[in-house]
Amino acid sequence: MGRISFPAPETMSPAQKAVFDEIVSGPRGVLVGPLRAALHNPVLADRWQQLGRVLRFETTLPTPLNELAILITARRWNSLLEWAIHERDGLNAGLDRGWIDALRMGRVPEFGLDAAAAEIYDFACQLLMRGTPEQHFYDRVSARWGEVGVVELTAVIGYYSMVAMTLNAHEIPVPEGVRAELPIQPGVLFDLPPRA
Repeated sequence: MGRISFPAPETMSPAQKAVFDEIVSGPRGVLVGPLRAALHNPVLADRWQQLGRVLRFETTLPTPLNELAILITARRWNSLLEWAIHERDGLNAGLDRGWIDALRMGRVPEFGLDAAAAEIYDFACQLLMRGTPEQHFYDRVSARWGEVGVVELTAVIGYYSMVAMTLNAHEIPVPEGVRAELPIQPGVLFDLPPRA
């Protein structure tokens, strides 16, 4: 049910309807999640969806690693809807099912020889748990993806933290037909475990 009403297309103001139409005609294809709440302020919703489109579909980071960063963020915030959507998107992008399952259960994924994924995990955990990554974690991401990559990764984690907070604050429900499995304790942030 959620804590907030969601404008229906037939009751939207012209400004809301214009943003709605842009969202559903873009790569998302559907209005779901925090944009349903943001649509109460169409200017906010429009800027939000533009930033989200860049950070979800247009970064220099490979899509599976972008989705990994989003899932780590969703896990930290215990955001069920964010988790559900990006678990699906991560699997569709080729993200390792074992990594997703480990994150879901609160364990460190076994990245094996995938140093890039391990670096994303370390950076995201440090940023989400400490507020800033230690220099060597920052340097590893920057060395691999350049300054643009480390800026984008930071923005992805920050943006999806905002998404998670919006979903959680308004208790935006998981849409019908979307699989959502995440062991959460409401009102408690999840402590991401560091790699050994």
